Order: sequence, then C-alpha cells, then structure tokens
Amino acid sequence: GWQVSMKSGSLSYILPCNRLPVQLMSQVRVYTSNGQKKDLGSEDTNGSARGETLNKVETGQDTTNAGQKQSSPKQPIQVKVKAVLKKREYGPKYTQNNFITGVRAINEFCLKSSDLDQLRKIKRRSPHDDTETFTVYLRSDVEAKSLEVWGSPEALARERKRRKEAEIKYRENLFRNQRLLWEYKEFFGNTKPRSSTAAMFFKGPGKVVMVAICINGLNFFFKLLAWVYTGSASMFSEAIHSLADTCNQALLALGISQSARTPDPSHPYGFTNMRYIASLISGVGIFMMGAGLSWYHGIIGLLHPHPVESLLWAYCILAGSLVSEGATLLVAINEIRRSARAKGLSFYQYVVQSRDPSTNVVLLEDAAAVLSVAVAATCMGLTSLTGNPYYDSVGSLGVGTLLGTVSAFLIYTNTEALLGRSIEPEQLQRLTELLESDPVVRAIHDVKATDMGMSKVRFKAEVDFDGRVVTRSYLEKQDIEQLLQEIQQVKTLEELEAFMLKHGENIVDTLGAEVDRLEKDLKQRNPDVRHVDLEIL
Repeated sequence: GWQVSMKSGSLSYILPCNRLPVQLMSQVRVYTSNGQKKDLGSEDTNGSARGETLNKVETGQDTTNAGQKQSSPKQPIQVKVKAVLKKREYGPKYTQNNFITGVRAINEFCLKSSDLDQLRKIKRRSPHDDTETFTVYLRSDVEAKSLEVWGSPEALARERKRRKEAEIKYRENLFRNQRLLWEYKEFFGNTKPRSSTAAMFFKGPGKVVMVAICINGLNFFFKLLAWVYTGSASMFSEAIHSLADTCNQALLALGISQSARTPDPSHPYGFTNMRYIASLISGVGIFMMGAGLSWYHGIIGLLHPHPVESLLWAYCILAGSLVSEGATLLVAINEIRRSARAKGLSFYQYVVQSRDPSTNVVLLEDAAAVLSVAVAATCMGLTSLTGNPYYDSVGSLGVGTLLGTVSAFLIYTNTEALLGRSIEPEQLQRLTELLESDPVVRAIHDVKATDMGMSKVRFKAEVDFDGRVVTRSYLEKQDIEQLLQEIQQVKTLEELEAFMLKHGENIVDTLGAEVDRLEKDLKQRNPDVRHVDLEIL
C-alpha cells in the first residue's frame, strides 16, 4: 500500500513501501566571462538535506521489512552540471561598438580630418553599389577625441550651436546670391549650353507636349475670333476647349521638367510622381474649365436662344482645327505605340495603366478635340439648315459631356498611380521565383512590389535565410586547417568567447553580403526594379 510519504521542496510524493525512493538532483553552475563559477548553494543544501531524509526512510523501511524481502540496492545519485555564460547587461542605450563615417565624425563632433588620422580605421562592407568597402571609425574613439580637442561636453555643445548658426546664415546668403545670379542671367543672357532638362522637350513625351501646346494655342486664338464674329455657343465651347488644352499641357510641361530633378535628402526617391500630379491637376482643370463652361454656355443658349450669324468663317476655322488636332493626335499615337512596344504591352494596356501620364493626357485631349470638332460642326450645320439655335446649344452640351468623360478617366488613372498600385502578377511571380531559386533562401513572405511611377518598381520581402548555407559560404572562404588549429587551441572560457564573437561577426557580415548579392541580381535581371528592401526573417 501507500505508506511512505516524502516531501521535496513544495511537492509531496507518496511512494509504495516496497520501492526505494530515488531523488535526482540537478546542479547548475553559472560561468562568467572571466572564468569564475558560482554554485547555486541553496539547491545543493536542500539536496543534501533531502539525501539524509532518504537515508532515514531507507533504514526504517529495511528494518520493518527485514523478514519479508531483501532490501533493493541503492541507486547512484545523478548530478547534471549546466554551464551558462553570464548575461551581459548593456542598458537602454549602448553605442560603444557603433561605427560612424568620417564625414559624420567631422560634422557632428566638430573635428578636423587631421584629428581622424590618429584614430583606428576599420574597413567595412559598403552599402553603396559603386564601392565595395569604405572606412569607418569607432564612435567611442571619436567621442573621446572630441572631448580631447574641445575639453568638455559644454564646449562641444557651444561649438555645435555656433556652427549651426553659421550654416543658417550661409544658406541665407546662398539664396540671395542665387537671386542675383538669376537677375544677371536675365540681363546679359545665358551663354551656357542647353541643360538636360531643356533637352527633354525635344524627344519623347516632352516633344509631344510642346507640339500640342503650340497647336492648341493657335487653335484657341482663331476659335475665339470666330466666336466673337458669329456668337455661336458651339464655337465658344471649342474656344474654351482649346484654351483648357493649352493651359493643361503647359502644366504637363512643368511636371516633366520637375520630374527630372535629382533626389535630395527631403525626397530620397526623387520627383518622378510630378508627372502624375500634373496630369491629375490637368484632369481637374479640364473638368472645371472645359466641361463646366461648355455646360454653362449650352444651358444659357437653351434658356435664352438668339439667332446665329454667318457660320462660314466658323466652318473654315473648325476645318483647320480638325487638321491640326489630328496631326497632334497622330504624334501622340506614334509615341505611345513606340513606348508600349518597348515595354512589351499593347496600346490599350499602356494607356489604361497610365505608364506615361503626359502622353496619355495629350492623346485623350486631342482625341476629344477631334470628336468635339465633329460634334460642333454637325450641330452648327443643323442650325444653318433649320435656323433653330437650339441645335447649336445642344452641341455645346455635347462637347462639355465629352470633356467631362475625358477628365474623369484622367483623374481615376492618375489617382491610382499616385496611390502606389501593385505591379502585374506575372512580373511579381518572376521576382518571387528568382529569389526562391537561390540556395541561400528557404522561403519568402509578405512580398510587396509597388509601381512608383514611370516604370520604377520598389520591391520588399521578408526572407527566411538558410543559416547552414550562409555558414558554409563563409567557411568556403576560410583556411579550414587554420580554423581547426584555432579550435584546438581553445582551452578556457575566455578563449571560447573570443573565438565565437570573432567568427559570429564574420558570419553576420557574410549574411549581409548575401543580401546585397540578391538585391543586385534582382535589379540586373529586372531593370524596372530600382529599390529593393529584403528584410531578414
């Protein structure tokens, strides 16, 4: 039966009387980095006490059951020793092992380049594609050198404040000098060669926009004269349409010039989206200025009709406008066909996806202009045949509806582009397969590929790397025999810690090199991918 009760710690065990209770004790030794060890004495003391209790229980049990059964042999006590490296406390802020570049050391700690010559120089893997390695310094060394140069943290803070004020004053003077230089160029003329921004308007979308500006400006002038002469509501709508097209295309030209600006610290990804912003504003302008005024004038004509004068000059101007708008439309169509062929897309896909917003606006505006000329000419012809001015007002409403439809399409497509839509599933699948086919990658998760505009893609993924492959890649670059000798020479805890820290840091650097290699491969095989963010899972 259950007769013997043994209490160990906070637990109570009841054992059968014909069995020998055996206590397994665990001893833990904590090792620090200086080789000292600490025994958890409380546990060992309790273990000894429990051992004495066990001996007493065994003696009593053997005496009671001497005539019944021979006592079982004693089991050896098993002791498990666990060596643990003492955890190092770094605190909430630890910057002793941080690396900083020479430029940052000079700017933030007010040092000279000669001051850095006396510090330890460390070669690290460069984060930039154009260089493999670059020189950095330990932050602790730089901080100590700055205190040596300036004497105290207070003196260093005063010097930083003085330099900040000098920088603000320098910027103010620079802005003033730039204005004087601009005025000088305006007075004497600019003799410098044409910039790359100006060259953008002689090819591609810039050329299409400039041609459209010139033609629509002339069309607006002649249509306005025809409206003043005839008083036709349809001709007024056509004049407003040409004026809206001219203003919107001038806005597109501004967007093209701004999109060519180089990235700066405030806009690290550049100004490519300025084309979409200009196209979006252009679509709103077409709706407000073109469609709104056309509807207003058509409604006024229906409510207060008045006879239309001779329309001969109006027909001549509409015919000339049809030819000029058709020529601009052909220029835009040819440019879109060439760009769509280069991207491997159809004409319809290129327009709907708004790959080139500037050319799309010119295409849709000129297509609407050709159709609106046909509508205006038809309604004015009906008015001439019947003498009923209502047809002319209906023509103005038709032109306004056409402009409203074009503006709605432009607003939708450019809004989608500015929101950051995903790339095509086929292209995303190709990028995913390229990563998964690499031996260093186990799996990828949370993949996001965003079209940043103008066929520039930003790719982001969580990557589960194979640690064994990364370690093997590191070992393949090492002298294995020398590494084996280093392992055999490890005798103490300090030597083991130094060995692991050295090669652990090198393996982490190898992992970073693998990430750089994957990013480079993605960019080389997919030219549209400009920014790659691979996060280690």
